[in-house]
Amino acid sequence: MTSRQLVLSVVIAAIVMFVLPVFFDVLNLTTYAAYALLALSLGFVWGYGGILCFGQTAFYGLGAYVYAMTAINLGEAWGGFFLAILIPAIFAAILGAMMFYGRLSDVYLAVVTLVVTLLLFRFMNTTAGPEYVIGEARMGGYNGIPGFPTLHTPGNPDANIYDEELYYFTFIILFVCYLLTRWLLGSPFGRVLVGLRENEQRIELLGYDVRARKTAAFAFGGGLAGLAGCLYANAAEIVTPELFSLGLAAEAIIWVIVGGTGTLIGPMIGAAVLGHLKFVLGLQSIKQVFGKENPLEATLVFGMILVLFVLFLPRGVVPSIQGWFGRSLVGRFKSGSGMRRRTRSERARNGA
Repeated sequence: MTSRQLVLSVVIAAIVMFVLPVFFDVLNLTTYAAYALLALSLGFVWGYGGILCFGQTAFYGLGAYVYAMTAINLGEAWGGFFLAILIPAIFAAILGAMMFYGRLSDVYLAVVTLVVTLLLFRFMNTTAGPEYVIGEARMGGYNGIPGFPTLHTPGNPDANIYDEELYYFTFIILFVCYLLTRWLLGSPFGRVLVGLRENEQRIELLGYDVRARKTAAFAFGGGLAGLAGCLYANAAEIVTPELFSLGLAAEAIIWVIVGGTGTLIGPMIGAAVLGHLKFVLGLQSIKQVFGKENPLEATLVFGMILVLFVLFLPRGVVPSIQGWFGRSLVGRFKSGSGMRRRTRSERARNGA
């Protein structure tokens, strides 16, 4: 990224950050930003590394739980903030090393990550008893862990970061993670990673350690997902086993597909838009349509969206828009060149 592109990105991000609270609730925006960071982590691992992780929510939920339990035991938040990145990254590195050095195929890799998520979901739901305690933090079972210390101004535990301050903090963290991921993809490591996605065997024949690089990329994605879980925990002020659920794991996949794989902005936009759609559907009632009081089922709507995008817009929104604009610019360039050629030929004939 050039300095001009960096300045332009900062200006656009600042405009978006200050404009969004005019139209949306800041608490919801904080949640959407956490979703966008989760989608960014999956977009990096899947869209650029070619690693279809169906269990990215394992690291997301783990980051939230690590933050909550560490904050309770330490009595302050920042230790849990950094551990919420480190522990999921280490867990992802261990899991990734077992899968990649075990030479699992893509299908089995997706299944293993999904199974890990479901195991964590099942385990967390069975921790309601008083014996499930880590230090002073009870795991809470299906009730989760409420009432933990939230982020505060460094050095002043009484100055909590909440509402608008938490939204701005989360948005800035999201933007910094986007810049970091984009920088990483522009580095030699990132270029090799993209090459792995295109042709793993050729990259391996060139002498690169394919398994080590995929493990490192998987760990980086796990750290981003853990950070997203930490930020979500601060917005919700409670963590529950639903963070590991199959529904959220499937939603993350849909966010990336709708936004567009092979991009960083696409998954983030898909997560924010579909996150808001889920919120709106949760508020709506079928009473308006069918005369019933039951809320509209978001899962059905998301399933329909997934089918429509797979059939009619498989590249996702952002890559498709980029393709349309690219073809439009190419068409204008060609038509302009043709006009110039015709003009020159006419001048030649007139001169003759």
